[in-house]
Amino acid sequence: MFDRFLNLRNILGVVAIAFIVASIFFSNYLSKKIAADEKSKVEQFVEAVNDLNNISNTDTRLAAKIISENGKNIPLMQTNEKDSIIFFNFDSSKYKISDDFLKKKLEELKAINPPLVWKNPINNLEKNITYYGESDLLIQIKYFPIVQLLVALLFVIVISIAMNTKSKSTQNQVWAGLAKEAAHQLGTPLSSLQGWMEILKDNPKTENIAFEMSKDVDRLKLVSDRFGKIGSTPKLEETNLNMQIESMVAYIKKRSPERVNFSINTNSDDEIIALINPPLFDWVIENLLKNALDAMDGKGKIEIDIKNEIAQINIDVKDTGKGIAKNNLINVFKPGFSTKQRGWGLGLSLSKRIINIYHKGDLFVKQSEIGKGTTFRIVLKK
Repeated sequence: MFDRFLNLRNILGVVAIAFIVASIFFSNYLSKKIAADEKSKVEQFVEAVNDLNNISNTDTRLAAKIISENGKNIPLMQTNEKDSIIFFNFDSSKYKISDDFLKKKLEELKAINPPLVWKNPINNLEKNITYYGESDLLIQIKYFPIVQLLVALLFVIVISIAMNTKSKSTQNQVWAGLAKEAAHQLGTPLSSLQGWMEILKDNPKTENIAFEMSKDVDRLKLVSDRFGKIGSTPKLEETNLNMQIESMVAYIKKRSPERVNFSINTNSDDEIIALINPPLFDWVIENLLKNALDAMDGKGKIEIDIKNEIAQINIDVKDTGKGIAKNNLINVFKPGFSTKQRGWGLGLSLSKRIINIYHKGDLFVKQSEIGKGTTFRIVLKK
């Protein structure tokens, strides 16, 4: 499905680019054609004006008509050799005509097109110079490709966002389905284990074994319950983070090698209250601790630092393990990524989703160095 999304997005991108390129070429062709037509009209205008100035010309009606029609839509100005303005066709209802305005417009027209020069045939000395610009239609056509480009880009962005949202929604549904199925599959062996435990409890020789087993069975029930609740909105409640984390560390410590030392620093705060979902939050801490243990090969140190800031609570889980290579830092939270030979690479991905989506916080790698260890940071907003 992801490949189909990429292919469709690429096709849309190619179509948009082809449309824009074709539009630019056509607009360029059209603007050149209109520019040539407007130049022809200005030439006719200049010729008509000159005919009117020529007293030997008896047919003045045609010239007047050409002046009226051709001088209407194209901005132009006529001057003598000293830049004294003889004629201009700016609408006084649209512009505030003044000497400064005309001087400014004259400089603008000079920069747009080469002027048309007419020499008086009588003395061959007097010159009329016509400067002209571009009509509103020509300007609109020139800017039309830019508008099309923006529209096409907006179209591609909107489609990409919509498809990406749909893809994420589908992925979320798959995650939720897999989690609920896992919870369902765990239910049968858990029920069986509970039955066997009751039998072991009745036997004095195995009573202690049954007691220890019950802790792990309860743990399995909690894991099953977590999976079963994925996809539903968890309930957050005010919880003492110190006690919650200490409880999880105590559980993991009993199942860890003796040469691994655990420490918790609460920065002299006996009680740090935060809105969390305890079972899901325990899952995150458990995943981070297990990842730290896997990175240390049976010996080392795990430090947990809980700091109560003004606007947030920072929880750092630091180990003295192998560290994470720089090229892998961007991949550690991706589903399926793992440096271990066994495992699905889902622990950190699920942990990040739990913190980001359900707790509106953040989980990231604060620091990592090969051979020295890694620090993960959880940020919980107050």
